[in-house]
Amino acid sequence: MEDNFKISTHAGEVPRMGVNPNVSRRTFLTWFMAGLMTATVVAGLLPIVVYIWPPPTKGEKNADVKVSLDKPLSELKDGDAALFKAPDNTAFVMKDGGGDNAPGDRAYSGYVVKKGADLIYLAVNCSHLGCSVNFNKDRHQFECPCHGSIFSMTGQVTHGPALVALSHLSCKTEGDGALLVAGITSTPPGG
Repeated sequence: MEDNFKISTHAGEVPRMGVNPNVSRRTFLTWFMAGLMTATVVAGLLPIVVYIWPPPTKGEKNADVKVSLDKPLSELKDGDAALFKAPDNTAFVMKDGGGDNAPGDRAYSGYVVKKGADLIYLAVNCSHLGCSVNFNKDRHQFECPCHGSIFSMTGQVTHGPALVALSHLSCKTEGDGALLVAGITSTPPGG
């Protein structure tokens, strides 16, 4: 019977199951609290990060959006502007901006302006609070109906309350005269 049982009288021989005997209670609690605080901070910041950089909406992709104008670009006269709208399930992406507009924001219509030999492509969104501006043919300027901001033919502010120019759109023309605007296309649910 004596060979089957061995009784240990030394505390150093008690198995500790992988526990490091050199870690004090204070060290353990410090690491535990640091881990707990880190997990709390990550859990609190994650929704903010997702809000600032949202994941792309399902079914959306960057693509050139083909739009047609009421009259061809070749028929625009100096000082003319033509409105164009985004087709269903598409939007234009603003190239620059300020105020209520920011690069990458969406616009659902825009203007092409003939200024001398240049064509300028502007988003329709007012930089003050995002209302849609209208083109005044007689005065050759853009006017915001909401708060009275006025913009020149090139989109620069001539009268406030807007402080920043209208946003530009990235555009190119195809051989058939169609206009391609940098934008976003989305697939409707179930489509």
